[in-house]
Amino acid sequence: ARERGDRPFLWRKEGGQWQSLSWTETAQQVASLAAALKAEGIAPGDRVMLVSENRPEFCIADLAIMAAGAVTVPTYTTNTTRDHAHVLNDSGARAVIVSTAKLASALLPAVMQTNSVKLLIGVEPLRQGQAGEVSIRRWDDLISAHPSDIEVCAAAVTATRNDTACLIYTSGTGGAPRGVMQHHGAILHNVAGCVDVISQDFGWGDEIFLSFLPLSHAYEHSGGQFLPIGLGAEIYYAEGLDKLAANIEEVRPTIMVVVPRLFEVLRTRVIKAIEKQGRVATLLLEQALRLDARKVAEKSLMPWDFAVRAIVNRTIVPKAQARFGGRMKALVSGGAPLNPDVGNFFHALGLTLLQGYGQTEAGPVISVTRPSTGLKMDTVGTPLRDTEVRIADDGEILVRGELVMHGYWRNPDESAKALEGGWLHTGDIGEFDKAGRLRITDRKKDIIVNDKGDNISPQRVEGMLTLQEEIAQAMVSGDKRPYLVGVLVPDPEWAARWAKANGRQASSADLHGALRTAVDRVNADLSTTEKVRQFVIADEAFTVENQMLTPSIKIRRHVIRSVYQEKLDGLYKG
Repeated sequence: ARERGDRPFLWRKEGGQWQSLSWTETAQQVASLAAALKAEGIAPGDRVMLVSENRPEFCIADLAIMAAGAVTVPTYTTNTTRDHAHVLNDSGARAVIVSTAKLASALLPAVMQTNSVKLLIGVEPLRQGQAGEVSIRRWDDLISAHPSDIEVCAAAVTATRNDTACLIYTSGTGGAPRGVMQHHGAILHNVAGCVDVISQDFGWGDEIFLSFLPLSHAYEHSGGQFLPIGLGAEIYYAEGLDKLAANIEEVRPTIMVVVPRLFEVLRTRVIKAIEKQGRVATLLLEQALRLDARKVAEKSLMPWDFAVRAIVNRTIVPKAQARFGGRMKALVSGGAPLNPDVGNFFHALGLTLLQGYGQTEAGPVISVTRPSTGLKMDTVGTPLRDTEVRIADDGEILVRGELVMHGYWRNPDESAKALEGGWLHTGDIGEFDKAGRLRITDRKKDIIVNDKGDNISPQRVEGMLTLQEEIAQAMVSGDKRPYLVGVLVPDPEWAARWAKANGRQASSADLHGALRTAVDRVNADLSTTEKVRQFVIADEAFTVENQMLTPSIKIRRHVIRSVYQEKLDGLYKG
């Protein structure tokens, strides 16, 4: 804030117009809220839960909590009352900041069930019922009542790099979420490592970020909030997933942090848009993909390929880049494995897509692909600066450095397992290629071992299935069984087009036959042990609400299996 002053920092859309808070205005609000928290009895080390969608107040509250010496506990806006109760009871939070009355409806019953919360702050007015022993305060009132000097606030900060900055509860594909203790040094280590990549590989300018992934997730928390701050960048908060495409064209970001599922959706839309332009456009796309495939395989271009590439670069490439605002330096994919075909598709259209790898327990970024080391989409690049990565005897990826968590909150047994020997045991299986790039080959706990003892990666098969336009989501199963079976969710847009083309609603048999064709296409590129022999159609999509997805959009296998176990078992009969 000292350096940037009145330049814009945080942007939101109000009344159809983008409005900004400057660096100085933001710092002033941080200082005032930090003073208010102290006046309300929040002491160093106290935990303060933060429940908010992506908006300027999230950043302000997060920084104010830390400036007061307290520990932020960011939680998902999709949490149920039971989820909130678990986090509140486990963290022992003394205070809660919630953005809206709608989000408070699931939160308040959990607050009333715990004895630890003494203060509730509403960013927007809350519907106040019986408060009990909890003091309810309004955000604006607290800030206006505690005008505070920015420099005084900064000078009063006593936290060190070793102190806990936040507890981030991992969404957990298995049991109850655990609170990862991320210290200030872990986040700062991540920021410095990512700044190093940006400055060396892309050049460091006036960066623009568009934030839309949940800030309660470590990936967006570090990559979409603290990294922009470290770069002195501007942050625009997207209006929502439904308006993301429009926001990208308006904001014209230079860097975006995204998840693979978004790329898969965008890939499908780009292909459809090009196909609508006719046979010539489709042929040019095919040529762009062919040329990129030669580049990936490190094969030389043929003499006529240079003319083809020039045509591609003048026709479909500018249109694809325009969909992303026209000045995108890098799209960074993380949070889940990216199918290499998807990454190569965007590279063929002239967009630089980096694949990151990490875990909440490691800041969360461990490694990232970068142009200077070669953008091989079947790797997750090289480790960040000052990060040690080695492969254990059983193939597990181990990580050491300041980025590694200090442990799980109030869970010494699990902490000892995860940090055995001073190394973070990631649970991922991997290897280094000849260029020193890390390749993830499997997930230690997700490996399917069939009845013949063959090891199969379900994520690889599921990733290939969901690339088909007919299939939105997939889960495959087959542990100790003779072959793989699956649960498939049809793509709703495809199903609607099918119904329109056939003049009727698709029956279950119709859908099964169409999905069978898609599965057969995938099976043609899989080994015998990986082929999906049978499948059932899901009764509903996998969602956070029905517990089949984690808030970070990973499938919860044990939940899906429990719902469809009888049907899956039936696929092996006869």
